[in-house]
Amino acid sequence: MKLTSLSGLYDSKSWMYLALATFVLCIVIPASNMLLPSTSILHISDYSVSLSGKILCYAIVALAIDLVWGYTGILSLGHGVFFALGGYAFGMYLMRQIGTDGSYHSNLPDFMVFLDWKKFPWYWQFTDHFWYAMLLVVLVPGVLAFIFGYFAFRSRIKGVYFSIITQAMTYAFMLLFFRNETGFGGNNGFTDFKRLLGINVTTPQMRMVLFVITGLTLISLLLVSRAIVSSKFGRVLTAIRDAESRLMFSGYNPLHYKLAIWTFSAMVCGIAGALYVPQVGIINPSEMSPGNSIEIAIWAAVGGRGTLIGPLIGAGVVNGLKSYFTEAFPEYWLYFLGLIFILSTLYLPHGVVGLINKIKAKKLAKSATSASASVPSEPA
Repeated sequence: MKLTSLSGLYDSKSWMYLALATFVLCIVIPASNMLLPSTSILHISDYSVSLSGKILCYAIVALAIDLVWGYTGILSLGHGVFFALGGYAFGMYLMRQIGTDGSYHSNLPDFMVFLDWKKFPWYWQFTDHFWYAMLLVVLVPGVLAFIFGYFAFRSRIKGVYFSIITQAMTYAFMLLFFRNETGFGGNNGFTDFKRLLGINVTTPQMRMVLFVITGLTLISLLLVSRAIVSSKFGRVLTAIRDAESRLMFSGYNPLHYKLAIWTFSAMVCGIAGALYVPQVGIINPSEMSPGNSIEIAIWAAVGGRGTLIGPLIGAGVVNGLKSYFTEAFPEYWLYFLGLIFILSTLYLPHGVVGLINKIKAKKLAKSATSASASVPSEPA
């Protein structure tokens, strides 16, 4: 797969925006949080940093869903399971880092001691090594996505049927992880993390480091995704979305392309889950709920699927509103979320990015009309 060169991914104006975003994430926000006093109007609180870090993780997931839905036409309602599996894979490492600092002062996690387990299950082996845990973060969601996608795409399951089986998959995993005997903490999941690479994970400094790493990861994955969709491989993905039968008639096998982008998307979700867990401080089976996966699709729809930047905006807008509504009107949030989806479907079919592009096009057309009207006509 030949990717577009780095310089050809964006125009100069877009590169300027990316540089500005990087500057804000890496310099402005850390300085505002750590250097300015809390009494300053420009100070950014620790809570705001934590919330922003969580939203950045969600933005990475929104980017992943846009690759498979926005560009390939595959609507997944099960991406929450890949996000959660990445979180659980890294959570195992964080639980091992607790050591004997738990309530029972045992090398085993507290939930294992409570259940009278005597040793770690086989799949917990080597999870006390950071790089092995990071390998699991991408391999576990990737392998699951590859196996699931291979059988689904080979059977030519598509459309609403594919969406339904992906939702069934995430629901099945949620029920599995709720069981105590699986060795993942049951209903409570993993929590009470102490250290990451031997450093206290709860300090404001460590939270800021995780925030910056998450921001840089998002920007890096945005560039990688842009390179993918701008390449010949990306054009084939768009052809699958728009006319898969015609593509097959031209001699292409969509299976390999769909399987590749589906697996890559799942691995991106796993990375997001790994970044999410130490910042939020917990991972449990509720992250695999079908409702969470549906919400991921709503982020892409609200922001504008098939644009890469749109789903990032959608994730920010929806989760910003969620943060407000779940505090002010918690009982009405789901109704409001449904209203957002309905209104965006009816009046913003191309999302927020589509609305912005439409406004720009109208301004350009108006400017062109005004310019042509101001030109004096030739005398007869």
